[in-house]
Amino acid sequence: MTSDAVTGPAWPELRIVQAPMAGGASTPALAAAVSEAGGLGFLAAGYKTAAAMREDIDATRRLTSRPFGMNVFMPSLDEVDAPAVAAYRDRLAPEAERLGVAPGTPAARDDDYDAKIADLLDDPPAFVSFTFGRPAPEVVRAFQGRGTVVIVTVTTVDEARSSGDADALCVQGSEAGAHRGSFTNTLDGALPLRTLLRRVRDATSRPLIATGGLATARDVAEVLSLGAVAAQAGTAFVRCPESGASAVHKAALADPRFTSTAMTRAFSGRPARGLVNRFLIEHSAHAPAAYPDVHHVTSPLRKAAAAQDDPDTVNLWAGESFREATDAPAAQVAAALAGR
Repeated sequence: MTSDAVTGPAWPELRIVQAPMAGGASTPALAAAVSEAGGLGFLAAGYKTAAAMREDIDATRRLTSRPFGMNVFMPSLDEVDAPAVAAYRDRLAPEAERLGVAPGTPAARDDDYDAKIADLLDDPPAFVSFTFGRPAPEVVRAFQGRGTVVIVTVTTVDEARSSGDADALCVQGSEAGAHRGSFTNTLDGALPLRTLLRRVRDATSRPLIATGGLATARDVAEVLSLGAVAAQAGTAFVRCPESGASAVHKAALADPRFTSTAMTRAFSGRPARGLVNRFLIEHSAHAPAAYPDVHHVTSPLRKAAAAQDDPDTVNLWAGESFREATDAPAAQVAAALAGR
């Protein structure tokens, strides 16, 4: 590990961060493998209870003594149009019937946030990152007081400027797979990574982690030359054997019939980038900006589609460079990204 301008644990030797991927892809095995290889592995607390999050931390610690991180989703602040969510649920009824399930119903919107923060502060990992907003200053200070490095995901210069108390910022470009980690449920101000990284670098002295479509050693070298302290990759690790992504998701990333990605709210109610499939094409224009309400509505459909090996009805999160993803072990992927 090497030191840098940030308190707490040093940045990883390989300068490679494995992106936290909520929904199953981020496993203790994946995070541990990347950390053991000299990168920084990350777990994802999104959609999990605080207890399940703790189980993942404990499991990762059994697999590695090296630093790793945990990502937490900030509670949704969307003002939800309940009739629009209900109409979207009705629209998906035929899809659900075909799959042999019923659409889900909106549930708790805070993702067990308070319980997760309490649990993490009691026994934190080396790094904690936040997506969909910035935590309260007292929460940031509490983690810093425990020696934990606090990272906030930002997608605009304004978000970066408002997160000055974080130890580091994860700068997410528009090429990134899965959810846009913006503070609001919008695509406003979306910029390609290289452009955004330069602008954020000019606006803050915080250490920056670059993410969005990074799939090769050349990509990594470029963002490091632009001032990032590390490069974060997600899609590059989805096909790894240590990944918990579904078989249908892993196969789709290598399937020649999927040729492009697009942003959609169809699966979760928040903009997220995935492979263009039938569900995305047919339902994107009708999905309301309602997160995590739409996520709960589509959850039974997505689980059934994955179980039935149906790539046209499941969310196939992927960054723009998805064709570069391989099924190599995570340690090999991390080394390749670092040019080793």
